[in-house]
Amino acid sequence: MTRLRQAAAAALAVLMSMPAAPAQVKAGIEPVKPQANVFLRPYQAQDVPPARLGNSERLKALMRAGQLYLTVQDAIALALENNIDVEIARYSPVLARVRLTRAEAGGALPGVPSAAAQAGTVASGQGVLGTQSSAGVAGGGTERVSRGAGNAQITQLGPVTQNLDPTIQSTTTYAHRSIPQPNAVQSLTPVLVQDLVNTSYSIQQGLLSGGNFTLSLRGNWLEENSPSNLLNPSWATTLSLSVQHNLLQGFGRAVNARTITVSRINLRTSDEQFRNQVMATVDAVLNAYYSLLASGEELKARRSALETAERFVRESRRRYELGALAGVDVLPAESQEAAARRDLIIAETSHGQNELRLKNLISRNGVADAELRAARIVLLDSLSAPGGEPLPELPALVEKALERRPDVVVRKAAVESAEVNSLGTRSAILPRLIAFGTTTQQGLGGTGRTVTQVTPGQPPRVQQPDPYFVGGFGTALGQSFRRNFPAVNGGAFFQTPLRNRQGTADQAVDELQLRQSQLQLAQFLLQVQVDLTNALAAAEQARTRWEAAAKNLELARALLAAEEKKFSTGVSTPFEVVQQQRQVAQAEAAEASARAAWHSARLALERAAGTTLETYGVSLDEAKRGEAARAPAGLAAGPDNK
Repeated sequence: MTRLRQAAAAALAVLMSMPAAPAQVKAGIEPVKPQANVFLRPYQAQDVPPARLGNSERLKALMRAGQLYLTVQDAIALALENNIDVEIARYSPVLARVRLTRAEAGGALPGVPSAAAQAGTVASGQGVLGTQSSAGVAGGGTERVSRGAGNAQITQLGPVTQNLDPTIQSTTTYAHRSIPQPNAVQSLTPVLVQDLVNTSYSIQQGLLSGGNFTLSLRGNWLEENSPSNLLNPSWATTLSLSVQHNLLQGFGRAVNARTITVSRINLRTSDEQFRNQVMATVDAVLNAYYSLLASGEELKARRSALETAERFVRESRRRYELGALAGVDVLPAESQEAAARRDLIIAETSHGQNELRLKNLISRNGVADAELRAARIVLLDSLSAPGGEPLPELPALVEKALERRPDVVVRKAAVESAEVNSLGTRSAILPRLIAFGTTTQQGLGGTGRTVTQVTPGQPPRVQQPDPYFVGGFGTALGQSFRRNFPAVNGGAFFQTPLRNRQGTADQAVDELQLRQSQLQLAQFLLQVQVDLTNALAAAEQARTRWEAAAKNLELARALLAAEEKKFSTGVSTPFEVVQQQRQVAQAEAAEASARAAWHSARLALERAAGTTLETYGVSLDEAKRGEAARAPAGLAAGPDNK
């Protein structure tokens, strides 16, 4: 025992003195492995970086004199770096990789005897109690000697994946016992006093095919006060290899690896789900950007309409003072001025709401940042009119959507996962047939003693131990490795329900749900085509509406110019001029709204086709890192360079 403890202490010292692994510097959200040597690292917690709650430096770099200068690309880059929805979704691929690692480790192994169950046991043939047990004689006390039957215990395997990481177990127990002997013929002492040390070492390994094996070494050291022992103290060793494997239910790599397969599918779809979130965020940012541009255009139109109304009121009052107009003719101009002022206030409120919406999308803490809350957004891109290029054809859009839309990929993967999981319920229908076997090699050694037995009426009888068993732990261990005392046992376990209604019902339910999933996928793919058709039609209609709105604005401006000329010559009335001013203001707002509707329809078409990220050059790797590589375009548009 002393040599064993010294060897264990030396091994632990070697492990502790081994150099640590090089420091791994990781930025972002990935767990950081501990900086320990390869033997201790698996038992140390990984360091998960804290949540990133601050904004990137890009946001401050784009601010100049209380104004935030943004291009479309700047807004997208800020959203990739600071949007909190994207930051939350950024954890999904990392979690999927960790879950895959957990799945590849397999499930829990069957139960292992605890240290309490091994405390105070002796091997067959060791000491007084072991000799009595091997001879089939009940001795004093209430202890039982283990005969090695524990390795044949059958536990539930089925479709549950075995533990695929090797597991090493070591148990050491000490016991001191005093056992009264009602019959001291064999022990030659009225009280049997024992000191026992039981040690066991085992390594367990699960098999992906549906089984597991255990290699174990058990050593029992015994010292007792019985003068009848030929070996005292003594060592008994047992070296055993146990194997058990499923032959029907739970048999095969496909069944036992289904959790790993599903985890790999989830890892693949986690990237698609993250891409879906990035696409949704970019689409929201673009809609907010163009909505802010549209409300800015409307705000300009309302201000221009107010300036025109104010100018017309001044002109009408001047003519009234000159006597060219009656007092009642000034009222329409003043009414138009009040209406234009009301429309301007509404436009300013709507513009402020759109600005707040964009700030929340490009910032992690929104308007809680006082500097961002006070900043005014200056948009550097314009709300362009539709071009003359034709829209994509529907078949090409459908092909792109089926290939690039994340939700399509995720739904297909869900059906694939259901097909993999159905292997488990199919396997569960089969009866349980488990083959198991154990080979055991025992050994015995100890300090030899001469025992003299005195029987009344007979000469003293002197017994010497067999020299083959005289020795220490090495003698007993050598016998085990040489298989001097082998034992082999094996068998099969069979279990099946007679009607098996539970298994067949579970399998039928699983298959029916799988068919439903397949039909729902087909239904969803049809809906994708419908969505693309509607989005394409909406984009074409938005372009046509803008063309009509642009023509209407051009006509309204021409009519207003003509009416103002007629008014200057005294042919027209203020009421007629006010009407034309209202028409121009409405036409300007309608044209700006039509341009915004065109951009919204185009974004909806790109979203339906799954090409939003490609159109705006968004890199998924940059989105995962939370760092956009592009330089801030708004830096060149500060107050000095604007």
